[in-house]
Amino acid sequence: KSCPALDCPCVMLWSIWLVKMSSTLSAGYYRPSPIAEYTEESPGGNFDFFSRLVSSWEDAALIYGSPTRGVVVRSGVVLGRGGGAISQMIWPFRLGLGGPLGSGLQPFPWIHIRDLCGIVCHALEKENVRGILNGVSPSSSGTSNGAFARELAAALGRPALLPVPAWAVRAVFGEERAVMLLKGQKVLPKRTLESGYRFIFPELAAALRDIVA
Repeated sequence: KSCPALDCPCVMLWSIWLVKMSSTLSAGYYRPSPIAEYTEESPGGNFDFFSRLVSSWEDAALIYGSPTRGVVVRSGVVLGRGGGAISQMIWPFRLGLGGPLGSGLQPFPWIHIRDLCGIVCHALEKENVRGILNGVSPSSSGTSNGAFARELAAALGRPALLPVPAWAVRAVFGEERAVMLLKGQKVLPKRTLESGYRFIFPELAAALRDIVA
């Protein structure tokens, strides 16, 4: 059975779920950096509270010695309708008051929700997929927060002239989520692509048009 909104299976046989496991975590595993690029093999997970939380979650999800095939998806900022980051950003942009967060120069690792669901379904269905997969768009490593703001404004037919100060981002999103939005990481979905997954929305402009249409 397929979920019409996401074009991916939402109901699977019990026999599939009994032998497969997938867990969705955050690209916050990787240390924020404006220049470093991270693949699934890159180190991380031990530099602040959030990264250590992600490491602990992954350790709990991947049960060592278990016959279950384990897959962990490290997602970036998930873009979708009616929730998540977009729901808290979109009204200022609709009013022409949107703009980059903080400096706007920080990397912005993003993924469309249909691709995040698609990666999870891909991992569940493909017997050869296991371990860590980065759930970010292939083009997100080249996306800055400023570029994201300009593309979102363009999708809405609005300007993107007013930067949002860092203190306001922390007040709205909380300290942990604000770290990803204000600092960011260049994350590459290397193993995700090598596993055979093909992104529905690899480019930001098309992803945002789909979300705000």
